[in-house]
Amino acid sequence: MCGRYQFSEDSSPTLAQIMRELGCTEFAGEIFPSAAAPVLKAEGGAVRPALLDWGFPIQGKRLVINARAETAAVKPLFRDSLNARRCVIPSSGFYEWDTEKRKYLFRLPDADTLYMAGIYDLREGRPRFCVLTTAANDSMKEIHDRMPLILTKDQVSDWIFDAAAAQKLLGETPPELVKTAEDAQLQLW
Repeated sequence: MCGRYQFSEDSSPTLAQIMRELGCTEFAGEIFPSAAAPVLKAEGGAVRPALLDWGFPIQGKRLVINARAETAAVKPLFRDSLNARRCVIPSSGFYEWDTEKRKYLFRLPDADTLYMAGIYDLREGRPRFCVLTTAANDSMKEIHDRMPLILTKDQVSDWIFDAAAAQKLLGETPPELVKTAEDAQLQLW
C-alpha cells in the first residue's frame, strides 16, 4: 500500500541533486506519513522539486496518505488534484510488511531512483501530497495486494504536465521490483 518509503541521496545522484536544489543538507532515510518530503511538481513550466507534507488531513480521522489510481478521478477528495495538481515522489524504494510483520524494501532492479505517481493540494494551509496506488504486480502480490503506481524517469514530465498521458498511466502495470527483507527490530539477547 505504501505507508513508508526510503529517500537515500547517498545511493542516488538524482536524489542528491534534488536535495541540492532544495538547499537541504540533512534529509534522508525512512519517510513517514505527515513528514515533509521532496516531490517533483510543475513550477514555471518546468519540473521542480519542492518539500510537501505527506498526507491529506481529514477532520476527525487519520491522514489519507494513498489514493487508489482506479478511483481517484471520481473521489471528491482526490478528483481536482488528479486533474490539475499531479506530482511525482522520488525515492530509493518503498516499504511493505507481510502478514507476519516482516518489513521489506522494494526497489527497481536496475535504477537508483524509484518514481511514484502522486497528487498534491493545499490543505490546512500547507501543501500536501498523496501517493497513488494500484493493484500489485507479480513481484509484490505475495506481500500485499496494492503497491504505488510507479513511473519511469521518461514518464515523469508526462505525468505532471499531460492530463491525457496521465490518464493512460493510471492503468499501467508497474514494473517488476526486487525486495529485500529488513530487520524488523534489534534483538538485545
